Amino acid sequence: MRFSQFVLAVLVFAAVTSCKQKSAPKTDQPEPEVKAQAIKAADFNADSAMFFIEKQVQFGPRVPNSKAQANCAAWLEKTLKKYSPQVIVQPFTAKAWDGTSLKCKNIIASFNPKSTTRVLLCSHWDSRPYADQDPDTIMKRTPIDGANDGASGVGVLLEIARQLKVVPASVGVDILLLDGEDYGAPQDAGFVGSDDWALGSQYWSRYPHTPSYSARYGILLDMIGAENAVFTLEGTTMYYAPDIAQKVWNMGTSIGYSDYFSQDRTNGLTDDHVYINQLRQIPTIDIIQHDQLTKSGFYKYWHTSKDNLDGISKLTLMAVGQTVLTVVRSEK
Repeated sequence: MRFSQFVLAVLVFAAVTSCKQKSAPKTDQPEPEVKAQAIKAADFNADSAMFFIEKQVQFGPRVPNSKAQANCAAWLEKTLKKYSPQVIVQPFTAKAWDGTSLKCKNIIASFNPKSTTRVLLCSHWDSRPYADQDPDTIMKRTPIDGANDGASGVGVLLEIARQLKVVPASVGVDILLLDGEDYGAPQDAGFVGSDDWALGSQYWSRYPHTPSYSARYGILLDMIGAENAVFTLEGTTMYYAPDIAQKVWNMGTSIGYSDYFSQDRTNGLTDDHVYINQLRQIPTIDIIQHDQLTKSGFYKYWHTSKDNLDGISKLTLMAVGQTVLTVVRSEK
């Protein structure tokens, strides 16, 4: 997916510089103890989530201005309309790092629209136009499948949408699929600038689908499908929404997924949640894989030609999807 380079968001202020450490400095107050709770996990079908991921990848790289993007957008809209009558397609034009005009679409499905208490769930559905992290230099300017970086989070959200039609949540839920997230400058372009990533998030945060839209909190899913993935508490999340992060991580632990949800703190990232936090002021967390064995800290096939379906694990999809849906169902 996108994005971010392994540094703090340009827009994340100097106040977040403590996140530049692999672990945040210790405070005088002890970390809250995580205790097992008798919580019934929400129903979630990892096979269904995998099916949704496979369908996206079958379109080919979902790069803005491509036929694959147009076809996938139509399928996403049609699929969400099976689960909610409240689906909005938000077209917008964005300028890429190289001046290219990109025709993009954010897609939003709302559940329980009359509720004033809302939860925002989001992921980006576009895929990277450049495999600029590929070890094969011939591949560096070719688009990627983005099975993990993009499609995995969307697949989980589509399955959550399917479950919300079966058993509605007590609160309102908005599923936001963001476009143009991963069109940042390739590593070898020599581009110096900012805000060339997360284009759909920037647009939606300024012009939400509902005027004056707000939510209790937001959850962003990014690269959440790899086998044995570990999700750490990244710095931008812990700057803007530490209580929401702890709620989600504790829930994951409570329903049996402590191997996936680590209490370790890692560097802050530039991702879609930066703009939702700063421009829309909705406390939003990022569930994103951290791999301590890679130089980037991301998924081992991040922004390479090998980000394909072979890297997706149903066990990981289950861990993330069931945790997020259980959190949503716990809201009153």
